[in-house]
Amino acid sequence: MRTLTAAIATTGRGGAVEPGRRVRTRQTRGEQTMVDTTTNTTDTKRRDEADVTGFRASAGLAENLQRVLVDLIELHLQGKQAHWNVVGTNFRDLHLQLDELVDFARTGSDTIAERLRALDGVPDGRSDTVAASTSLPRFPAYEVSTAETVDLVTTRVYAAVDTMRAVHDDVDAEDATTADVLHQLIDGLEKLAWLIKSENRKV
Repeated sequence: MRTLTAAIATTGRGGAVEPGRRVRTRQTRGEQTMVDTTTNTTDTKRRDEADVTGFRASAGLAENLQRVLVDLIELHLQGKQAHWNVVGTNFRDLHLQLDELVDFARTGSDTIAERLRALDGVPDGRSDTVAASTSLPRFPAYEVSTAETVDLVTTRVYAAVDTMRAVHDDVDAEDATTADVLHQLIDGLEKLAWLIKSENRKV
């Protein structure tokens, strides 16, 4: 009997190739049989479970996202205040347009808050926190004409965008994925500001 050893791939169930198998070829009276002599191999690509922690926001990143969050919450609230109390020419069109802004700001605030949670941060959207830390100017507590509402709302949209632009570079330096979220919010808000302020444009 002659025995040969070779490092080759063997076939598994259904003829499927099983790479990395070490076999011994045994030849007896003209017949060959395959004997499995698989040896352990080291998989250098696998990581220990303890080494996998996921990305977590630093205190600075969490603080920057919190700044964006409170401005979006305040923009949502002020947009609704304007929506309820606007009066005058083109009332209906502006009334409906303001709801588009409100929806965008509300969705945006939820996106930022959930992004912060995904990075193990703790968003704070309580009313007293928002009132104490937002950068948006106060909104009048009375009826406002359509023309004045356009200017007031546009200013507040740009205030929220200014905050996003102010924190963008620091956010991008730590987490480009979160910076992409800011890009989408900036793009959407600047488009809404353009549509709203065009109501007062005269040529």
